[in-house]
Order: sequence, then C-alpha cells, then structure tokens
Amino acid sequence: MHPAVKSGKGDCMNKEQDIKLEGTIIGEVQLILAEKRTSLAVMRTGIAILVLPLSVLGFLIATSEYYDIIHVWYLLLPLLLLCTVLLVLGAHLIIRSVLKIRHQDRIIAEVKRKYSQIAEFLD
Repeated sequence: MHPAVKSGKGDCMNKEQDIKLEGTIIGEVQLILAEKRTSLAVMRTGIAILVLPLSVLGFLIATSEYYDIIHVWYLLLPLLLLCTVLLVLGAHLIIRSVLKIRHQDRIIAEVKRKYSQIAEFLD
C-alpha cells in the first residue's frame, strides 16, 4: 500500500480536494447567477425602452383632436421613426435576455445534475 494511505493522509487529501472542488463549483454557480442578474437587468431596460414609444404614441392619439396631421407631418414622421427604432431595440433586448436566461438555467440544471451534493442549495 501507499504510505499516505496507511497513515491516513490520503483521506485528508481527498477531503481537501473535495472542499476545493465544492468551492470551485459554488464559484461557477455564483458566476452563472451573476450573469443571470445581468440578463434580468437587460430585460428590465428593454421593457422600459419598449414602453416609452407606446406611451408617446398613446399621448399623440389622446391629443390628436388638437392638431391636424397634415400640418404637422414633418414633426410626426421623425417621431414615428424614432418610436419604431425604440420598439425594435426594446424587443431585441428582451428576446436576447430571455434566450440568455434560458441558457443559464440549462447550465445550472446541468451543474445540479452533475454535482448532486450541492443541488439542494440551488433550488
């Protein structure tokens, strides 16, 4: 037998390696969760950007009886173009963040499946 195993040092080394491995796994999960928080913040920003043009258009519709579209078309056209750009940007941010969150959830599920000893802490 190996001398480290006879003296009990092998058990101690295995425990140290297990602790280092668990620390690495927990660090990996913390990193994934930090990325998930970032994705949620991007989604929140996308929702805010998406709502802005909708509120502007709602205001224009509500006040449409006070102006004639034919006389202010040169002002409405750039505004509607800007609103379209903001709608596309907001939708892009939301879709991208949803896809990233789903990917991060799959990674966390894989880590939970692979390392069952810490799975109870990830629910």
